Amino acid sequence: MSSTVDVAVVGGGILGLAFAWEAARRGNSVAVFERDHRAQGASIPNFGMVWPIGQPAGALYQLALRSRERWLELSDILWIDRCGSVHAVYEEDEDAVIREFAALSPTHGIACEYVPGRVAASRLPALRPEGLKGVLWSDTELAIDPRQALVSLPRWLAEQHRVQFRYGTAVTAVETGRLATSTGEVCKAARIFVAAGIDFQTLFPEAYATLGLRICKLQMLRTAQQPASWKLGPHLAGELTPAHYQSFEACRSLASVKARIAAEMLEYLHYGIHVKASQNELGEVLIGDSHEHDADMSVFDNPRIDELILRYLLYMLRLPDATIAARWHGLYAKNPSNSLTVLSPQPGVTLLAAPGGTGMTLSFGFARDWWDARERDPNFAPEATRHGP
Repeated sequence: MSSTVDVAVVGGGILGLAFAWEAARRGNSVAVFERDHRAQGASIPNFGMVWPIGQPAGALYQLALRSRERWLELSDILWIDRCGSVHAVYEEDEDAVIREFAALSPTHGIACEYVPGRVAASRLPALRPEGLKGVLWSDTELAIDPRQALVSLPRWLAEQHRVQFRYGTAVTAVETGRLATSTGEVCKAARIFVAAGIDFQTLFPEAYATLGLRICKLQMLRTAQQPASWKLGPHLAGELTPAHYQSFEACRSLASVKARIAAEMLEYLHYGIHVKASQNELGEVLIGDSHEHDADMSVFDNPRIDELILRYLLYMLRLPDATIAARWHGLYAKNPSNSLTVLSPQPGVTLLAAPGGTGMTLSFGFARDWWDARERDPNFAPEATRHGP
């Protein structure tokens, strides 16, 4: 069996779907090949956060905003909550960091503001008010449900853009102009994108090896449905989040927070825990997460990590029902030096690697930029679309 399309995409996660959508909206015929019967990778087990505030000022923050614009175009087919986010702090040194960040943000083009603790407690009743110093408020963040999005978006792409989906079809070989699958299909395509997540071995293992990618494991939890009268409101992050994200590195006051964390919160540091929470359309609260890498990872989840995450969350949040309904872990690829990386091992073949936990936040903007550059200059080098510090 053979077929011919303008663009073939290997991988049905959010990064692959982003490139498929951009190709289709520009008039290309598109086929997406996904080895599982539905997307199972890092695009599913996550918060559902579109999180511009976590991106460094400049190119990546602006990329996140462009990605946000694409998400909002899907409001008619997906549940999307323009919830915003808060970083809530309960220590003086943390308060100094978010005050400094808010003061710097106009210069850096970041939309956020500092809200004093007493005012924040009155506006955000879900937060524990005792000892709340203040919050950093941003209105750019969105909430989606990955489980819904990764089902509804392919259906919409098939119906509205005639994108073909081959689920349960592993791609076994790729070369310029064609790919072969486990079902015996040969698909001819002028442009092939490979967005295979953490599968570095099946296709172009030598090329992936040059990128120095790491595998990161995160653990997450989901509560039972909360009472209908209770709302989390904005995405919630605590003191450990500024210490984790590069967007806060410009704050001189961050050094003292990092020093205190290193002295007082060794287990959190060891497991790479920084606690965030979001609420989905069903009223469940998603809680996480941890960051273990490569040889430190185990196939078994660590109950101590879950305990530490939940303990810290309840330090910040007045949660009506802390019953945990689900626990899981996810795996994603991370490039230590680039947030998003492309590589062209053969003419017409592009590897899309390492969203690094930012797939929901950056993928749509990344795909939009790639196709925009292609339209401006058909001979442009894919490597020119690398993004990172």
